[in-house]
Amino acid sequence: MTTTSRPSPKSFPILPSAVLERSPLTQPAISSSNQRLKGQVHPSIANKLKRFIDIVGALVGLSLTGLVAIPVLIATQFDNPGPIFYSQIRCGYRGKPFRIWKFRSMVVEADKLKHLVYNEAKGGIFKNRNDPRITRIGRFLRKTSLDEFPQFWNVLMGQMSLVGTRPPTVDEVMGYKRHHWERLNVKPGITGEWQVSGRSNVIDFEEIVAMDLDYQRKWSIAYDLQLILKTIWVVIKKNGAC
Repeated sequence: MTTTSRPSPKSFPILPSAVLERSPLTQPAISSSNQRLKGQVHPSIANKLKRFIDIVGALVGLSLTGLVAIPVLIATQFDNPGPIFYSQIRCGYRGKPFRIWKFRSMVVEADKLKHLVYNEAKGGIFKNRNDPRITRIGRFLRKTSLDEFPQFWNVLMGQMSLVGTRPPTVDEVMGYKRHHWERLNVKPGITGEWQVSGRSNVIDFEEIVAMDLDYQRKWSIAYDLQLILKTIWVVIKKNGAC
């Protein structure tokens, strides 16, 4: 099975330490706003039942990932030969960088072509619903959300949760304003408010931030389970998955 090579830290687009240096979540609490950001730990972080559900869900998800990996590998090599997996540095809880994994849905070295693609989104995200870098098999993977399955490994490792906020890229976080950091008070998730509320149809970053903060206020185990069921329904309907 073909996989991506593991780059050295020098190959990161921005040094991960720069993210933590900019984070008000890791800076001294010299103001009331810093105290609000830094001093409180969201209850989902230490909840043992949530972690148990994440572990069980990740093990089930990784079993399914193993089942689809060979067909995805074969289809990928016919469509756009190259690695089956795509990895990227993302920012997790309180801005801590980690390596996220997906089935590759774009052409090889798509990141180097990003500057050639028009950004339809508003604010601190990048989105193009007809991104020409997406391969034919990649469109199917995204439509069915199969491209996300390798992220169950990130969930098992504790870097992500089944339900949380969208994991931002390092360059996105480097442009954050103070209130944007609040969305990183919980672990990023494979699914969440943004994914079940139109997913690719939501292109305003401030709207995504508002939904992420709303999730934090509403959070409970029951609400997580509700979002998981909604995600399954959205995927079945194939509503806004690209």
